[in-house]
Amino acid sequence: MPKRPGEKLDFMQVAREVVERAIGEQMDGSPLESPVDTRNPHAVALGKAGGKKGGIARAKALSPTKRRQIAKKAADSRWKAKTTKGNS
Repeated sequence: MPKRPGEKLDFMQVAREVVERAIGEQMDGSPLESPVDTRNPHAVALGKAGGKKGGIARAKALSPTKRRQIAKKAADSRWKAKTTKGNS
């Protein structure tokens, strides 16, 4: 994620930046500066690979009874959140 600028921008500067991002170039016609990705590409690839198989591997490791308990707890908490929001 790109770093936010340290200085405060006024309304017109923010509006110009929004327009430039929308059209994909600066107002004078020059291309936008592309952010530099400083992450380690190997670590990014490992994270993506683990994220794709994580839920499936966890489900295979759990017994049907344990999966059912986890699903019931999740459903109970979802319904509890909806009923408390509606009452307040």
